[in-house]
Amino acid sequence: MIKTAFKSILLFSILVLSSNITNAQKKFESATEYMDYIGEHYKQLTDDQWSYTSAVANDKSAKKIENKRVELLRTNKEAQNKIGNMSGFGGNTEYRDSIVSFLRLNYNVLNDDYDKIVDMEEIAEQSYDFMEAYLMAQEQASAKINAASDMLSIVQKKFAEDNNITMIDGEDSKKTKKLAQASKTYKYYNVVYLIFFKAYKQEAFFMEAMNTGDVNSMEQSKNALIEYAEEGLDKLKSIKPFEGDNSLKIAADEILKFYKQEGNDAQVLIDFYLNKEKFEAIRTAFEAKKKGKKTNEDIDQYNKAINDYNESSNAYNATNERLNKTRSKQLDNWNNTATKFTKKHI
Repeated sequence: MIKTAFKSILLFSILVLSSNITNAQKKFESATEYMDYIGEHYKQLTDDQWSYTSAVANDKSAKKIENKRVELLRTNKEAQNKIGNMSGFGGNTEYRDSIVSFLRLNYNVLNDDYDKIVDMEEIAEQSYDFMEAYLMAQEQASAKINAASDMLSIVQKKFAEDNNITMIDGEDSKKTKKLAQASKTYKYYNVVYLIFFKAYKQEAFFMEAMNTGDVNSMEQSKNALIEYAEEGLDKLKSIKPFEGDNSLKIAADEILKFYKQEGNDAQVLIDFYLNKEKFEAIRTAFEAKKKGKKTNEDIDQYNKAINDYNESSNAYNATNERLNKTRSKQLDNWNNTATKFTKKHI
C-alpha cells in the first residue's frame, strides 16, 4: 500500500470556564467562588481534550490513541457528577444545568459518534466514498459540540454579567483558542486532502489492474485518473491559502500534476501488455507449426513480434522506473508538507 498522509481527527471547540476571574464588587464573592469551583473540575477535561488533539496532530490514528478517548470519557463523567451535585446559585440552576447538559452531549459524541468513527477509520482508505463519509462524520460530530459550546458560552456570560463578574483570559482560555484553531486547520486540511485522495485512490486502482495484467481495467483506470487529476487541479484554483500558508495547496497541485502525467504515460504501460499478449499468441501459433511448414511470412511475423515486444518491454521498464521515482518523491513531499502544515497551525 502506498503511504499517504492520512489524519483521523475529531476536534471539539470546547468552552473552558476560566478560573482567572475578578470581582467587580465584593458582595458577589460567592458567585465568583461558584464559577471557580466549576472551572476547577472542568479544567482537567480541557487538559485531556488538548492532549488528545495534540496526539492526533502528531500523526496518531484514532485507533492508536483510543486510550486517550477512554480517559476523556472518564474525566467527563467525573465532571458531570461533581458539577451535577452542586446546588444552584441563588436558587438559579440554569448555569449549572447548562454545563451538565453540555458535558453529557460531549460524552455522548465521544462515546457513540466517535466509537463509530473509530470503526469507519478501518475502512476509510478503501474508497473515496468511504473516506468522504469518514471525514463528514467527524465534522458532524464536531458541529454538535460546537453548537452546544456556543449556547453554553451565552449562558456563562449571562451568569457573569448577572453577578457583576469580569472574565479574564487565562491558560485554559488559551487552550480553548488552540482547540478552535485545530478545528479550523483540519477543516481546511480535509478539503485539500479529499481532492488529493480521489486521484491517489484511482492511481491505486490502476496499479492493481497493472499488477494483474487486466488491460481493460488499466484503460478505464487510466482515463479516470486523468479525469480526477484534472478535476482536482481545477478545484484547487478556488482554494485560498490558509492564514497566508499556501504549502498544502502547492503540494496537492504538484502531486495531481504528476497523476495527470502518469495517466498520459500509462499508455506506454498498456501497450506493453498488448504487445505481450500479441507476441504470446504469435509465438504459440509459430511453435505449433512443424519446421517444414513454417513459411518466410511466418518467420518474419514472429521476428517482428519479438522486436515489438522487446521495444515495448524497454519502454515499459524505463517509464515504470521514472514513474516510481517521481511518485515516491511526490508522496514524500505531500506527506511531509501535510505533517508540517498541521503542526505549524495547531
